[in-house]
Amino acid sequence: MISVNERAEEIVRRMIADAEALGLAVTRLPNGATIVDAGMNVPGSLEAGRLFAEVCLGGLGEIHFCALDFDGLGLPGVTVAVSHPSVACMAAQYAGWAVKKGKFFAMGSGPARALYGGEPLFERLKYRDRADVAVLTLEGRCLPPEEVAEKVAEKCGVAPDRLYLLIAPTASLVGSVQVAARVVETGLHKMLEVEFDIDTVLAGFGTCPLAPIAEDDLRAIGRTNDAVLYGGRAWYTVQTDDARIEEVIGHLPSSASRDYGTPFYELFLRYNGDFYQIDPLLFSPAEIVINNLTTGRTFHAGQVNGEMLRRALLA
Repeated sequence: MISVNERAEEIVRRMIADAEALGLAVTRLPNGATIVDAGMNVPGSLEAGRLFAEVCLGGLGEIHFCALDFDGLGLPGVTVAVSHPSVACMAAQYAGWAVKKGKFFAMGSGPARALYGGEPLFERLKYRDRADVAVLTLEGRCLPPEEVAEKVAEKCGVAPDRLYLLIAPTASLVGSVQVAARVVETGLHKMLEVEFDIDTVLAGFGTCPLAPIAEDDLRAIGRTNDAVLYGGRAWYTVQTDDARIEEVIGHLPSSASRDYGTPFYELFLRYNGDFYQIDPLLFSPAEIVINNLTTGRTFHAGQVNGEMLRRALLA
């Protein structure tokens, strides 16, 4: 069986070995847990963000940098190629673990989630990992203290000295890259929302612009989301009935949402800071393409929006 934690550990070890060049800081807590600071007290780097994103995917995806053009607006971006998408994106990359202990809070993603399996999402997934190592990536502003590492290790069933915690704030180089690299994952999560069987998805590929780094994390959350919502493209290879694809394809791109067309930061203010008031159907790439191996047909919905990218990313 594929172990996403064991595959991720291989990448983390490379990051640790090259920490200085990557702009990372590595510390070891008294209980033996390893903390990788990827943007709190260090600058990080684009390459660190690329590797961070591959860790999130449990070593089942490849991230590369590219140049993208949106109606004359040139932006740096990433390409994302994913195998075993339901495992890589939903069991690993999806940010579904709210890690809380005392005053500490961060959103957790990455392969350690597949060891813990404590989210309702795992009732719908067929994968759980078995490994003696756990790798969790965190999006937050505070380095995790020892008691957080103890809690995560316990939930994952590993010894603290076999736990790696990687953290980067949204408003950082690594933060911008790792959110853009979620472009395939957001489309897959939308498929779950509309009751499409993601186990029929054999491969995923996506492109997404890198959001310019904002002055604070809240505005960075806005920009990084807008990069996906208005500039993200995702292609999926599936094996299912054409009729099932036809039922859902129109609901998959972000333009299917009632909240489409307003920058994410403005939406957040409109709903008085209540993230859960935002239409959940908004969170997906701008453009979706599905190729069905069963029949050879290809389905398409949505389009990228250069005007909204200018408004949201360059303000």
